[in-house]
Amino acid sequence: MQISFQTDVGKKRNSNQDYVAVFKNQADITLAILADGMGGHQAGDVASKMAVDGIGDKWQETAIDSPEKACSWFVTAIQAANDAVYELGQEKPELQGMGTTIVCVAVFAEEFALAHVGDSRMYLVRDHEITQLTEDHSLVNELVRSGEITAEMAAVHPRRNVLTRSVGMPGLVEVDIASHFYKVGDYLLLASDGLTNMLSDDVIKWIVDEPISLAEKVKKLISGANDAGGADNITVLLIEIGGTAHD
Repeated sequence: MQISFQTDVGKKRNSNQDYVAVFKNQADITLAILADGMGGHQAGDVASKMAVDGIGDKWQETAIDSPEKACSWFVTAIQAANDAVYELGQEKPELQGMGTTIVCVAVFAEEFALAHVGDSRMYLVRDHEITQLTEDHSLVNELVRSGEITAEMAAVHPRRNVLTRSVGMPGLVEVDIASHFYKVGDYLLLASDGLTNMLSDDVIKWIVDEPISLAEKVKKLISGANDAGGADNITVLLIEIGGTAHD
């Protein structure tokens, strides 16, 4: 398994509220986490880093060795991150209202487990096809699902950045969890909406399928999003599956 990631500030932004990191636990299982923070001034930066590091630090203390255990653990760990972010926001007026998305994946011998809150996404690219594995927790996605607007209308909707779920809210946070078998040659892509708002799924798939190195694929995704307008922070984490896996 190979992992490459990169973040960048969109052309129209001068600060980066995205945060990404990779951790290993005591069973030598890799957990990749990506977050896209929100809030005034530096609040989004604080929320995204706090959530990722908090979840990652807890992961390093575990010996979780199965997707089933990981999925259960995700719910608890993300709730703890939610509470910590919310409480700090209540303590410090300059951070009040801060929050973040979270998308994370743990890769095991034959399967991967994922969890997410918000509109940062995870994709599977397999056999020249791309599949979005996460469901955006956003107002426009709710409108699309109810049939009130089309996906094309959602892409330019003035409230497309409004989330229905995020980490840093009071009370319980609903976490989507899932596990999937993988095949050798699969790519797992985690991305903030700075990428997915700028590049279509087909363009993302085309770049990931190119016969270039993993790091070059990531750089090309980032530069493509900036060339398309770079309206937001752009973060990409790409995992290439190699070795023995379930087929």
